[in-house]
Amino acid sequence: MTTTSVSTAATAAPATPAVPVGRAGSTLATAIAPAVWGTTYSVTAELLPEGHPLFAGLMRALPAGLLVLALTRTLPRGAWWVKAGVLGALNIGVFFPLLFLAAQRLPGGVAATLGAAQPIVVALLAVPVLRERPSVWRLAWGVIGVAGVGLVVIGPKAALDPLGIAAGLAGAGAMALGVTLTKRWGRPAGVGAMTFAGWQLTAGGVVLLPAALLTEGVPDRIGAPAVAGYLWLGLVGGLLAYTLWFRGIGTLPVTATALLGLLSPLVAAALGVLLLRESFTGLQLVGFVLALAALLAGQTTPSQTRRARVTVSATREQSRRDPGVA
Repeated sequence: MTTTSVSTAATAAPATPAVPVGRAGSTLATAIAPAVWGTTYSVTAELLPEGHPLFAGLMRALPAGLLVLALTRTLPRGAWWVKAGVLGALNIGVFFPLLFLAAQRLPGGVAATLGAAQPIVVALLAVPVLRERPSVWRLAWGVIGVAGVGLVVIGPKAALDPLGIAAGLAGAGAMALGVTLTKRWGRPAGVGAMTFAGWQLTAGGVVLLPAALLTEGVPDRIGAPAVAGYLWLGLVGGLLAYTLWFRGIGTLPVTATALLGLLSPLVAAALGVLLLRESFTGLQLVGFVLALAALLAGQTTPSQTRRARVTVSATREQSRRDPGVA
């Protein structure tokens, strides 16, 4: 066997998958965040005092953020004071009140479907903000994902309130802009994902603080179940989830990351079946499959798939010509 054939075989041998192994690991880790966020509705409904959604959002953000600052003793420097404040406001401080307003004015399914539009907004924002080429592939799967979530969570008698719709779309737009700017600005050198998440959780909590206290106040009674719920929202739904989320934004394509957000309403619906003994209709199952397909397909691009096929074909052809390679 010649040196040339060995070199060619060595180049062709590794069949590149549609999603590289390293990126697959990052994708799975990042997906934990929206999956955990999907538990928020069940935790709020089953464990927390009624009528205090903004206070729940505050408890999800500010204590976890302050805990990180106390542990890391790392504060933003220079322009990052403004950047961290903007990102924290968009991703948390502004997003939460709009999300809860939409949930109050609309059936939960309609609000969840509007929130699922976030990947579409991210795909559109990536063009002017990140100067990326338009991704028709991911934009199309974003639309399919919204349709799938809608089939899962929207009931036949869903009422549409204009203010609620505006709040839902504005909330999706706020977090979409926050995700896109997070991708553009990255993280300061030497600052870890947990510290970065802590900055944003603190900033978002500071924005939420006056809104929660002025409109809702503190619940009259906070029992053991509520304490457990707040700990889950703060440590798992806040600190852990946002650490994984911001780490993923830094390593994965931004629109692909946003499509992972479809997991949140799907997990919420699945928990309704498991915990509340709800059941899926045939149409809901179709929607569930569509949303999952959109989530998975959005992690790849047609060019990656074509490259993988070409590589595999080249490997097979080389092995056929020179059996010694195998």
